[in-house]
Amino acid sequence: MSEATTLVPAAVHDGGARRAPQARAILAALLRKLLPFAGIGLLLAVWHLLAASGLYTADQLPGPLDALRASREAWSDGTLLLHVAASLGRFGIAYGAAVLVAVPLGLVLGLRPTLWKAVDPLIQVLRPISPVAWFPLAVLWLGIGNLPAIAIIFVAAFYPSLLATVSAVRRVDPVYLKVARNFGTPASQLVFKVIVPAAFPQIAMGLRVAVGTAWVYLVAGEMLGARTGLGFLIVDARNFLRTDLILMAMALVGAIGFVIDRAVSFLELRLDARWGLLPEDRP
Repeated sequence: MSEATTLVPAAVHDGGARRAPQARAILAALLRKLLPFAGIGLLLAVWHLLAASGLYTADQLPGPLDALRASREAWSDGTLLLHVAASLGRFGIAYGAAVLVAVPLGLVLGLRPTLWKAVDPLIQVLRPISPVAWFPLAVLWLGIGNLPAIAIIFVAAFYPSLLATVSAVRRVDPVYLKVARNFGTPASQLVFKVIVPAAFPQIAMGLRVAVGTAWVYLVAGEMLGARTGLGFLIVDARNFLRTDLILMAMALVGAIGFVIDRAVSFLELRLDARWGLLPEDRP
């Protein structure tokens, strides 16, 4: 009996000792999952504390719950989905057009150093001009509505995409081209079989930068006479002193921008895998 009674506490102790590392591992895994939301949680907490502190009135700084109620209101009357769809449509058209123009043009300029020397001063003169500075001319030339906003987004996305493509092509190791020629790759296929895969990581980085820049100027472009979109929603809410709607729209702009960035990153990884690029091969 005494030997049995001494074995039971030992077994319990061993089981507890084994469960403790498992519990710590589960807790560590949970913390890793929640870590990306820590910054957002801190921002919401600071926002709530400022709104509840009494430093500002409810009209000046509504709390997160007020913005949430405003989103429910906009969703229930059907306007929120309309504005989001309009913004995404304009962004898709403008960003897609910028990429379709900038990437092929960047390939040509990167492969022709003489041509790039002739064009580079013009690009460097136009690039520092903020898309905001084009607003008055966009209205004069394109009128009021969708076209000025699309043009502003196009300009915002064009230069990062173009310069990243030119730089990536010019940095392709000439050894790749020599090896491809030694294996009999035709000159007409060098661009798509060697140059584009080798330059793609840096091109993709430029396209991600262009996504963020274009999405920032989307809101500004939609404030330029558009009758739909998140930018128009912010201006319209300002006219009616609906600060809760303004903050809700701003939060929505940030959330959608985050989703778009992650989608572009996912496509980038898929293309990297298709061309056999390893994570360490990416800049």
